[in-house]
Amino acid sequence: MKKIDLHIHTISTQSDVPFEFNLASFQEYVSTAKLDAVAVTNHDMFDAEQFRNIRNALSIPVFPGIEINLAAGHLLLISNGSDLDGFQTKCNQVTARIQKKTDSISFEELHAIYGDLDNYLLIPHADKNPEITGTVLEKLKPFMAAGEVASSKKFIYAIKDIQKPTPVLFSDLRIQQKLNKFTGRQTYIDCGEVSFDSIKSCLQDKSKVALSAEDGNSLLPIFDDGQMISSGLNILLGERSSGKTYTLNKIRETVDNPKYIAQFQLVQQDAADEREFNSEVQNSRSIFVEAYLSGLKTVIDGVINIDLHANELRLDGYVQSLLKSAADADRQDAYSKTALFSETEFILPDPKALNELIESVRNIIENIEFRTVIQRHVQIQALKDLACELILILRERSYELRKRKIANEIIKDVKSELRLRTSATTVDEIDLFEYCLDRAKVARFENLVSLLKQEATISDQGIQGFRVEAKRLPFANTADVKTASGTKLAFSDAFKKYDAPYIYLRELLKIETLARSEIYRLFVKINYRILNRDGFEVSGGERSEFRLLQHISDAQNYDILLIDEPESSFDNLFLKSDVNAILKAISETMPVVVVTHNNTVGASVGADYILYARKEFENGVPYYRLYSGRPSDKTLVSTDGKSMESHAVVMNSLEAGKEAYDARRKRYEAIKN
Repeated sequence: MKKIDLHIHTISTQSDVPFEFNLASFQEYVSTAKLDAVAVTNHDMFDAEQFRNIRNALSIPVFPGIEINLAAGHLLLISNGSDLDGFQTKCNQVTARIQKKTDSISFEELHAIYGDLDNYLLIPHADKNPEITGTVLEKLKPFMAAGEVASSKKFIYAIKDIQKPTPVLFSDLRIQQKLNKFTGRQTYIDCGEVSFDSIKSCLQDKSKVALSAEDGNSLLPIFDDGQMISSGLNILLGERSSGKTYTLNKIRETVDNPKYIAQFQLVQQDAADEREFNSEVQNSRSIFVEAYLSGLKTVIDGVINIDLHANELRLDGYVQSLLKSAADADRQDAYSKTALFSETEFILPDPKALNELIESVRNIIENIEFRTVIQRHVQIQALKDLACELILILRERSYELRKRKIANEIIKDVKSELRLRTSATTVDEIDLFEYCLDRAKVARFENLVSLLKQEATISDQGIQGFRVEAKRLPFANTADVKTASGTKLAFSDAFKKYDAPYIYLRELLKIETLARSEIYRLFVKINYRILNRDGFEVSGGERSEFRLLQHISDAQNYDILLIDEPESSFDNLFLKSDVNAILKAISETMPVVVVTHNNTVGASVGADYILYARKEFENGVPYYRLYSGRPSDKTLVSTDGKSMESHAVVMNSLEAGKEAYDARRKRYEAIKN
């Protein structure tokens, strides 16, 4: 297996952070990473003179390349290096067209500049930002050698997905003087002599591409010294103070997106921890609460601006003015006798229903998935005719609505002028339909809130042996309301009216700093309980178990899962029955590293790889050394060639030595019934 890195920057361009190239650092990188071939791929430019200096200074094949802004993504284009001057001329055309970071060229321009693209190694960003997608990717596919990914996790996904191109993982390194550490992002190819043609041939075959020299995609390089971890489940063993946590933290620093569960992190010790747990459960299910209370929110939005007291005052004013107008009928004059004096305004119809109908017809016309079913029952042309007719009706009604609005404005203005001049009593205006509708809306709102206040289980979800039960119930006190609001506002005055939903709503609206959009949360309490397998509320230890399972499941959103001694907090039966199964399942899609002294985890989980940390002394100086190998290997080997017997390592780490293991086994046999 040969190790290559075909994505390296040596010139700071507008697409880079500023850096100064250092040739000695390049030589050090090639030596430290033990590379067999590299390519120089600067953003949208190529410097032949610099490239020649680099090629002369390195003892491995170096290929000229360029990273091009193609459409909305990036493309690595690498040449065989046989005609540097010709390649320079072509790259100069790219440089001339891309003057800013936001500039790019099209596929057609790329083809026009470089001619036969089969003569190059084309590697677009795939599962790496900025990614090339869509029609541009389809045009590139006949010429693509591979697709560059952003992490080892994405490499593993791509290598297993027959629809994806061959994945490659490169450093994307800026070679400069102060390089504190080198990445472990390189790709191995299965070939003999390293050449442009052999690399191109290997990249077209997924079986010839891997992340490690030893065993393809099953082992991943994690440190500069060549130390591997499995792409599956890794167990990290070692005595106390042997460097296990140090190694875990080092892995954490190396990988871009790790999920780290520290020792004792999930153990609950006091009331504050319990409150944190309850808050964590509540937050993780906030989407469910949003969905469940969405109906109440819609109803509140419909009544929040209704003021029944103001409506009653308007109705009373209308009745009083109507009676007075009747009593003063003999005082009518020329102004009060005009038609517009007592004219009512035109009703303004709501076009919402017609708009929704047009949108529904349009959705049926444009639907592709069920087109055959639709056409069996109705002709598409008939639907189009219907849509056109509805649109014409909408236009007519919109025109009519506009005329009515203008007429209403005229009526208002004329009535206002007439009332100033007449001695007759004017009748106050009121929309009795709207008055009745507001009362009906409030009644519906109060009925809904009363139903929601009735205690009931609204969700009962099973999660890895536990049950998360959600109940709705009324708030018991102002403290509950304050907790639901997530604020420090005072709700004591408003809560006195809690049993009268509409009055309670009006009191809440008086709290100026309370967001109206959050008021719907303050009518009913959603309470969660975590139940164990027996249906009882979980104990403190079981809460920790639930949190561990949740944290492990959440690891799917990360690139690696690191756990430091889970046995410190949990019993062996839980570890064996639940944790081991979940860890093994997750390790099928991402690397998992578990530090353990416990044989339930270490020996029963079915690890894919063993790491053993050991503190050794060389010339009186302590040195932390890692040994590693497969569980079936007789010996574990360090990167510098030292070895240890696997049996002794496992026995000492998990069983406290062979003698202790044999003694326990005999005692277990003695009490066996």
